[in-house]
Amino acid sequence: MPILNADLHCHSVVSDGTLEPEVLAARAAANGVELWALTDHDEIGGQLRAAEAARSYGMKYLTGTEISVTFAGETVHIVGLGFDAGDPQMLRGLEQTRGGRGPRAHEIAAGLAQVGIKDAYQGALRYVGNPELISRTHFARFLVESGVCRDTSEVFRRYLTEGKPGYVPHRWASLKHAVAWISDAGGMAVIAHPARYKFTANEEYALFTEFKAHGGRGVEVVTGSHSAAEALRYGEAAREYGLAASRGSDFHSPDESHTDLGQLPYLPGTLTPVWELLADRIQ
Repeated sequence: MPILNADLHCHSVVSDGTLEPEVLAARAAANGVELWALTDHDEIGGQLRAAEAARSYGMKYLTGTEISVTFAGETVHIVGLGFDAGDPQMLRGLEQTRGGRGPRAHEIAAGLAQVGIKDAYQGALRYVGNPELISRTHFARFLVESGVCRDTSEVFRRYLTEGKPGYVPHRWASLKHAVAWISDAGGMAVIAHPARYKFTANEEYALFTEFKAHGGRGVEVVTGSHSAAEALRYGEAAREYGLAASRGSDFHSPDESHTDLGQLPYLPGTLTPVWELLADRIQ
């Protein structure tokens, strides 16, 4: 397998990133990325801009998105790569998934108001590029800028995780539907950053086996939130379940992300990279 600096997971202002797609493309190219995908949450509105910018910097491009899924009572993210960005079924599915974010945001603000943090909804909106995609990240940025917390990690720990004042669960798409939207649009479904989910061994087994049964074909092995040990662990999982391996920084912002675009370790040469199976979908 040729060594390839591929970054197939990042976010722009179209969802909860802080940079425009064109600025992300420039940053990726400057960091030596050869194959890139913009994977905004539940949204593909930035795809044409990202693809054009990638070409202008000499990078290859795969269409991308990151779909929010509810599985075993937890939120799981499924990255889609190489799909037709004009597919009507996918567009409808993503629109339905985005639809619950507005009411949830108002509930988050109400919870924060009860502990003395006023006007959080309006404050969070100041950080939103796409109001349909207002998320906990936007509330976190508001609380940091307001001086309530030192950084976004502290915001999540104190206010936005289960059992805290601003936590509001949301039911997203089903695993079956998310994988079908991606697959039926000609793309590949990939489990994003699997080490982040707090599943038991049995729950993780269920996730991988159901994902594969529904037509899922890949898993992120090397990603911004995985340690070296976790990359090894999910490399083994890729082999065990017969999945291709993906690589992506999950970059959101120069000020917030621990891993920059294109700055990850390379995939182990013993794994099948997702881009080998998506060669005919690369732009």
